[in-house]
Amino acid sequence: MKDQTYIDHDFSEQDFEYTHFENCTFIRCNFNRANLNESAFINCQFIERGDVEGCRFEYTKLKEASFKDCNLSMANFRGAQCFGIEIRACNLKGANFSLASFANYLTQNNYFCSAYISASNLAFANLEDQRLEQCELFENRWTGASLTGASFKGSDLSRGEFSPDSWGQFVIEECNLCHVDLTGLDPRRVSLKGVMICDWQQEQLLEPLGLIVTAG
Repeated sequence: MKDQTYIDHDFSEQDFEYTHFENCTFIRCNFNRANLNESAFINCQFIERGDVEGCRFEYTKLKEASFKDCNLSMANFRGAQCFGIEIRACNLKGANFSLASFANYLTQNNYFCSAYISASNLAFANLEDQRLEQCELFENRWTGASLTGASFKGSDLSRGEFSPDSWGQFVIEECNLCHVDLTGLDPRRVSLKGVMICDWQQEQLLEPLGLIVTAG
C-alpha cells in the first residue's frame, strides 16, 4: 500500500501480517488487536498536526514489525506484543507503552527480550516497568520519558539523551553508555555493574564524589 490516506479508519482485529505501507497517512486510526506481525511502515504519518492523540495500537500484534522514518507521536501501544520490533528514526514523543511486551517468556521468571529502537525521539514516552534488556537502543532521545521501574540491563544505550533526574529510576547494569551525558548520575545511588563508558565520562561520574580527574 503506497501513498494512501486513512482518516478515522477502523483497522481493529484485521490481519495485515507481512503487509508493507509506504508514504501513507493514518489520522485517528484504530489498529487495536490487529495482526501486524512482520509488517513494515516506511515514511508514514500516524498523527495530524495539532492533535493530542495519535493512532491506537492497543493489544496489537507487532512481533517483528518495522517502522522507519515514521511519526508515531502520542500513539497508544498499551498491551501490544512488541517482541522483535524495529523502530528506526521515528518520532515517538508521548507514546504510551504501558503493559506492552518486548519479551518472550519461556516461564514466569525465564525470558529474553528483543527490540531494535534507534535514532528515535522517545521524549515523554511512557515506558514504566518495561523490560528492554540486551536490546539495541542507541542514539535515542529519552528526555522526560517515564522510565520508573524499567530495566535496560545489558542494552546498548550509547549516544542517548536522558534527563538528569531520570538516573536511578531504571536499571542500567551492563549497559553501553558511551557518549551519553551522565550529568545527574550518582554512582553511590545507582548500580553501574558492568557499565561501559568512555574516558571523558569518568569526570562526570566522579564529580559527585568530590574527585577531580586530571590528565596523567
